[in-house]
Amino acid sequence: MPHISARPGSVPGNAMHIAILTFEGFNELDSIVALGILNRVKKPGWQVTLCCLQQEVTSMNGVTVRAQTALEDARTADAVIVGSGIRTREVVEDAGLMARLALDPSGQLIAAQCSGTLVLAKLGLLGNVPACTDLTTKPWVQAAGVEVLNQPFYAHGNVATAGGCLASPYLAAWIIARTEGSETAASALHYVAPVGEKEVYVENAMKRITPYLPR
Repeated sequence: MPHISARPGSVPGNAMHIAILTFEGFNELDSIVALGILNRVKKPGWQVTLCCLQQEVTSMNGVTVRAQTALEDARTADAVIVGSGIRTREVVEDAGLMARLALDPSGQLIAAQCSGTLVLAKLGLLGNVPACTDLTTKPWVQAAGVEVLNQPFYAHGNVATAGGCLASPYLAAWIIARTEGSETAASALHYVAPVGEKEVYVENAMKRITPYLPR
C-alpha cells in the first residue's frame, strides 16, 4: 500500500502526523484507544497527537488530558480522526469553530467516530456517501442529509466513519493499513487484542476494513 506523503506544514520528511480531534466532553474510548493502537507503529517521525481547542479538555467521565497539538494543526496533519463526545452538537453549532476545521480529503485521510460523523456531515465532507455512527447520533446525521448504515465501519476514498465506541480500532487499523500496509495494521491489532482471541479478533477487524482499502 503506498505511503500517504506528508503535506506542506506537517511533520517533515517521510514522517506521518495523525491528529485526533478531541473536544471538551470527549469519549475516552474514541480518542485514547485509537491513540494507543496507532502508536503501535514504531518508526521515526510517526506522530499521533490529541488535537484540542483548549490546552486541557475533560472527558464525559471526568478524565482531564492535555492537548498535544492545537486545533489548527489538524489542517496540516496527514490523517485526522474526529472523536466523539457529549458536546458534539455544540461544536457543530459553533460557526467560528467549524470554520477552523478546514479538513481536505483530497490530501488527508479523514476518519470520524460516532458523533464525529456529525462533524463531517456538517462540514460537507460526506456528500452523498453513506456513513456509520452510533445510535444516539444517528437521527442527527440523518437530519443532516446523510444515510446511516447499520454496520460498524465504512470508507469511501480518503474518508472513513465508524459507529460504536469499540469500533475505534477499525479507524486506527484503516489509517495504518492505508499508510503502512495491511500487515502492519494486523500486527497493531494483534498486540491489543484479548489473549486467546487474538487471531479471530484480528481476522474480524481486517475483514471489516479490507473491502475499503485501495487495491
